[in-house]
Amino acid sequence: MPANEVICSGMIDRIGLETSNLTYVTNTTKFEEILTIANHKIGLEKIAQLLMDDKVGVIKSTEEIEAVGHRVVHGGSAFSNTVIITTEVKDKIRQLFDLAPLHNPANLEGINVAEEIFSSAQQVAVFDTAFHQTIPVVAHKYAVPNYLLTENKIRVYGFHGTSHKYVSENAIRYLEQNTKNKGSKIITIHLGNGCSMTAIKDGKSIDHTLGFGPMNGLIMGTRSGDVDQSVIFYLVNTLGYSLEAVNTMLQKQSGMLGLTGYSDLRDIEANAENGNADCQLALAMNAYRIKKYIGSYSAVLNGLDAIIFTAGIGENSSYIRKLVCTDMDYFGIALDASKNEIRSKEIREINTAESKTKILVIPTNEEIEIANQVHHLLLN
Repeated sequence: MPANEVICSGMIDRIGLETSNLTYVTNTTKFEEILTIANHKIGLEKIAQLLMDDKVGVIKSTEEIEAVGHRVVHGGSAFSNTVIITTEVKDKIRQLFDLAPLHNPANLEGINVAEEIFSSAQQVAVFDTAFHQTIPVVAHKYAVPNYLLTENKIRVYGFHGTSHKYVSENAIRYLEQNTKNKGSKIITIHLGNGCSMTAIKDGKSIDHTLGFGPMNGLIMGTRSGDVDQSVIFYLVNTLGYSLEAVNTMLQKQSGMLGLTGYSDLRDIEANAENGNADCQLALAMNAYRIKKYIGSYSAVLNGLDAIIFTAGIGENSSYIRKLVCTDMDYFGIALDASKNEIRSKEIREINTAESKTKILVIPTNEEIEIANQVHHLLLN
């Protein structure tokens, strides 16, 4: 079997809702179900059941699995590379809960469940922050007292690195093969429930919208993105909010949810089409924030060869792509409306022939990237 041949794939989204979506696909079967998945532990147990199912399974025993790769969002200053998971590694992941409260706890829970289910397999952690270790100090250091970096490691770490790495490498290869452009100056735009953008020069991350924790930058499903720090002090000192309440608000009650009452873009777009003014404004705000960062990163890169849309929203929402790429001719960005509506699982250009900047839609594949990194680690 080829090293990168996919024998099964699947996804569970809307975890925590009564209408969770389960998709499971093999070479001969496609299984879809809407059910209640209360948490990540139940979701992983359901996946393991399907893998060994008599009718749709692809393995007979969990002992056939030699390694399990885990996406871990925050590696802090402790992890800059993929590692085999040990008790010490899990302890460090736990210590970083406060920096990624929506993700690291679920990531660790997934590791613990996988250790139970796939007890004979090597468990390997791939960190979202690793790709961004190349961000230079001028970009990753905050303008706060120096000891906060040297002693407390407070800095920009960056996230979604597995996705940004995968799509940027694919974009560079595509540009080298299909254009005269070598793709040395690109911006990757990862849009899902969590959102981020990366300025990439010569294949290396040099700036990124997410920072110390994964909640600033772009407007996200439930996270606010950029907010004036004065708002936090005003909420606490004047309006009487506790710090815990403010943290919960900015992490879980803001973003598109706070603006519309919905956190899923599919619901927001549907309501916007039906005339919901809050949803229409939220989509416009979302696109406006992305456009601001395209301008900022074009300056940082001193030019722009291509922008890349990826992840669930970036790949599937022609509406968001249209909002972002409208009135961007100063940056050489010209969207082809008909190409923008085409759906495909392949890399595709959606710019006009005259566009100086390429607009690419590249499906991300964090699973393949994680598998490749796990394979590389265990072979070396």
